[in-house]
Amino acid sequence: MGRQWLHAKKEVTANRRAKLNSKLIREIMVAAKMGVPDPAMNPRLALAVDAARKQSVANDTIHRAIKKGSGTGDEQINYELVTYEGMGPCNVPVVVECLTENRNRTAPDIRTLFKDAQFGSKVMFLFDYVGIVEATHPTAGQDLESAAIEAGAQDVEKLESTKEDESGGRFFTERTDMYPVAEALKKAGWSVATAELGYRGKDPVQLGEDDRQRVALFLERLDENDDVHRVYASLK
Repeated sequence: MGRQWLHAKKEVTANRRAKLNSKLIREIMVAAKMGVPDPAMNPRLALAVDAARKQSVANDTIHRAIKKGSGTGDEQINYELVTYEGMGPCNVPVVVECLTENRNRTAPDIRTLFKDAQFGSKVMFLFDYVGIVEATHPTAGQDLESAAIEAGAQDVEKLESTKEDESGGRFFTERTDMYPVAEALKKAGWSVATAELGYRGKDPVQLGEDDRQRVALFLERLDENDDVHRVYASLK
């Protein structure tokens, strides 16, 4: 399990939606900074813009974020990616990626959120760093294994919270194959929601329902922090 725990949430409150939009805008700025500020020539930026539009982020806001990130606007903000690791409740390995302009603020905040866990425990070796593509197909019952093979993915699992009349898959790729796999899925009729490098547990922990809920609450608290970009847990 990477970020699958996140899909268990049934509701998105107004406050949570505002935080989500803030993180989407931040991802646009980072993508624009790391590549050319043109979605047509920057796959990461194109996916970030598409994700923002799916959440009804205004075009003006998207364009301002691109300008800020690329340094062509009046206001420039420099975010850096900082990664923390630790052991969560019930000995579940956790990796937290943050996008921040002030790591001196972020590190104590993340440490505080780990107060009932083990902040700083070395768990990175328990994960593989891979490409992760999440996509849906408008036809239910698609053969995920065949779709993965045809697109060039290494593995696939069913995507949670997919509509009954759709198929959804989380495709795992070699890091260098992520964008080619995403493009191959698009050509095969899939709608790609995200394509990003991330962490996949090598030997995910299996928990009972009570412990799983406890871990899920911990992961949600992490995810709600403004600086947190992605949270990965090695959890089945």
